[in-house]
Amino acid sequence: MKNKALLTVFALFTLVSFGQQIGINLYANGFNNPVGIKHANDNRLFIVEKAGIIKIISSEQNVNTMPFLDINSLVSNSGGERGLLGLAFHPNYNSNGFFFVNYVNNSGNSVVSRFSRSSTNSDLANPDSEVVLLTITQPYSNHNGGDLAFGEDGYLYIATGDGGSGGDPENRAQDLTTLLGKLLRIDVDNSGPNPNYAIPADNPFIANATALNEIWAYGLRNPWRFSFDRTNNNLWIADVGQNNIEEINLVSTSEAGVNFGWRCYEGNAPYNNSGCPDASTLEFPIATYNHTGNGPFKCSITGGYSYQGADFSNFVNIYFFADYCSNEIGTLNFENGSWNMAFTQPFPDKGWTSFGENNVGELFITAADTGEIFQIIDNDLSITENSLNSLKIYPNPATDILTFEAGSTTNGLSEITIYNVHGVSVKKITNIEKHKLRISVSNLVSGLYFVEIRTINQNLTIKKLIID
Repeated sequence: MKNKALLTVFALFTLVSFGQQIGINLYANGFNNPVGIKHANDNRLFIVEKAGIIKIISSEQNVNTMPFLDINSLVSNSGGERGLLGLAFHPNYNSNGFFFVNYVNNSGNSVVSRFSRSSTNSDLANPDSEVVLLTITQPYSNHNGGDLAFGEDGYLYIATGDGGSGGDPENRAQDLTTLLGKLLRIDVDNSGPNPNYAIPADNPFIANATALNEIWAYGLRNPWRFSFDRTNNNLWIADVGQNNIEEINLVSTSEAGVNFGWRCYEGNAPYNNSGCPDASTLEFPIATYNHTGNGPFKCSITGGYSYQGADFSNFVNIYFFADYCSNEIGTLNFENGSWNMAFTQPFPDKGWTSFGENNVGELFITAADTGEIFQIIDNDLSITENSLNSLKIYPNPATDILTFEAGSTTNGLSEITIYNVHGVSVKKITNIEKHKLRISVSNLVSGLYFVEIRTINQNLTIKKLIID
């Protein structure tokens, strides 16, 4: 058991080389199971709650009292992977007031709808304005996908899961006669056979009489968040694995008709090759990670964004993602001709479910377990974190008494939690409200720990601690 723990520690140190710079700042809290963050080309953030509510964080970081939209009565509250799962604002939202949502309804089926902003209050939507674009029958309760985003081409892209169960038993992801396990692409500004949308003329399967015209790409299991790079419109897709492999895909939006390979392959490994096309015709992921063997246990990838903001130059062109089980934030960086993956230390008990950009490209992340929204920051550069970076923990290594001393006289200590390398809380002190605190750590066994420190101003940082 001791050797296994040492291996875990070694893996953690190996994987966090870049991730050590990454920090999180609390931006807003008080949400109920937040699963999405979007902006409407202004300085507000729109937070999607799974129960069917969308709330606004104002430019002053206040959460509006009135929800922007409440469609709880339309949305399944049966738990699991159902609920309100996606939000996208029309590129011309400022003029037409249209936005789109993706939710699982009370019958257990996926619905993609358009709603309209209130004509009298820009912080409110009209809940009676729903126009249903698509209803997709879900054979099982899981793998609903649900993300939505507009590409630079002005078309709406829609991610769907393979329909659920395990192993895609009906092979829906490879079946072009179903919308499940796909990335769809529709024109919401025109109409066709469907009165509420048209098919873009260059969608890849229009000439295929046995394929559905909405399909833009296929072979996906449960794409949990995709995004467009705002500098080149490249498409990032994180696809949740079946048994052991989580994957990240990257394609140009000029590569229509791509087959991402599920259920033939899980990541790069064969899964079920019955009736599958030749591997040379498939688009394999640019990066994968396993559930075990790389630090804390992982289980489900949460896709993010390639950072293109202005505040943290070290992050530019780095793709951010997370794992729901390990509570780590991951990065993927193309360097010296290869993709390099790294993970931060765990941010325990967060349950990362989604990333989002604001209107200028800064990144945020939702913690479903705590109802918090954090901004991703560079701990080495963030001005707002200077007081935390200068916070003293001594002696380190420690044996008996450990002292915490805040680096700012105006922002003292509020809460301290010590976690072991498995992310388990072993000591917690709350309601400190002091600038200096001494605690006993004599009951902790020797080894590596992580200390989560929250200040009175609700800033948050994590530091390493060695107990001798």
